[in-house]
Amino acid sequence: MNSTSPRRRFARAAVAGIALTGLLSACGGSGDGDSSASGPVTLPFWGWANGQEAVVKAFNASHKDVQLKYTKVTDQLTMQKQLTNAVKAGNAPCLVQNTAEYVTSWVSQDALADITKYVESSKDKFNPGSWAGAQVQGKLYGVPTSSSPNFTIYRTDVFTKYGIKPPATWDDFIAAGKELKKHGIKITNYAGEDPSTLEVLAMQAGAHWYSVDGDAWKVDFQDAGTLKAAKVIQEIIDNDLNSKLSFADYAAVQRNFDNGGTATRQISTWQMAGMVQNFTKSFGKWALTPWPTFTGEAAKTPAGTNLTGSVTLVTKECEHQQQAAEAALWMSTDPGAVKTMASPETGNGVMPALADSDTYVAESISEKLLGSNYQPAQQIVKDSLKTVTTDWTFGPNWTAMFTEMQAGWAKVVSKEQKVTDLLAHMQQWTVADLKSRGINVKG
Repeated sequence: MNSTSPRRRFARAAVAGIALTGLLSACGGSGDGDSSASGPVTLPFWGWANGQEAVVKAFNASHKDVQLKYTKVTDQLTMQKQLTNAVKAGNAPCLVQNTAEYVTSWVSQDALADITKYVESSKDKFNPGSWAGAQVQGKLYGVPTSSSPNFTIYRTDVFTKYGIKPPATWDDFIAAGKELKKHGIKITNYAGEDPSTLEVLAMQAGAHWYSVDGDAWKVDFQDAGTLKAAKVIQEIIDNDLNSKLSFADYAAVQRNFDNGGTATRQISTWQMAGMVQNFTKSFGKWALTPWPTFTGEAAKTPAGTNLTGSVTLVTKECEHQQQAAEAALWMSTDPGAVKTMASPETGNGVMPALADSDTYVAESISEKLLGSNYQPAQQIVKDSLKTVTTDWTFGPNWTAMFTEMQAGWAKVVSKEQKVTDLLAHMQQWTVADLKSRGINVKG
């Protein structure tokens, strides 16, 4: 939610362990490429995250036989479009930054290399959820680079001024939004192009848009969890508690938060980087509080905002798949590289995908932004990693599905249709789309 791009979240893809015929229209190959080639070799690497150029520079300085050639892509959605074109043209780069929700889609297009034999010995270095995000049907197609702790960041001065407590539940969140509305302040921002708000709340509520039933995919955009999430979102929209600023004008969104026009964000660590880089007025006035719960339920955070829980994928076209896999491992485990990416000043403020990432929490959040709230914020980040949803599955047509959902979400935000109208449409559309791809589906 509330990121620089509509797609920026990491989830522990339950599809990782599935080995069923007919679930994918195609399967990524396990070709070795020219893994025996001696250096020096050059590996093209596409990514969008801040800090990657510095990491590439450090890698090249410490490796004689392998060099990375970095190309910065605008954002995650642009990446998917450019990679699609490159795969079709037969000139895809060796290494690609991406996020877990796209892995199944790229495997189904036979675009990724199976690098299991090159990286499986490093499994214990990573947390289980992040490791699962790089897999499909038990095979690894990349190396995880980050996790995605989730929480709320809010303006302490605004909340104190109007006597509002940090919201513990979504009911509290809506009540706080109604109070702030009296003073011309919005409690959150719903960008019309970004339906990830609906996704992450549904995930938190126990929804399963995609699951596996026998030898088929099951699709359900209208289960109890999704409808519970839809009710919260609809109430926020109906009561005009949300700003409607598009991330197409990223600077305007950041000014709005900096000026106090919108008082909270549900985010992960990496989104703080944009705040630090763009704010001028509100440093020290922000604090963290846990992600709101549904009333009466235990703490549970969605498995991604993220943007950013990323993986570095190796493409099937790469002629040096072993070297590419080893380079991806280095970028995810080298202490200097991890520290660079973890900092909101030098990188993206991402939490590492490593099994022991607590030591990087202080690096991944900004003392400049949080001021006196910096120390307590570290524990909130650590705690959020312990309550992450673990049973969300990304389907094989996720990219196309999300694009379709974007168009409907814009109408939801502009009050042209209800959230439930969008969900009914997505149910029919997703089933039909999977069938058109020759994929077994129920729903």
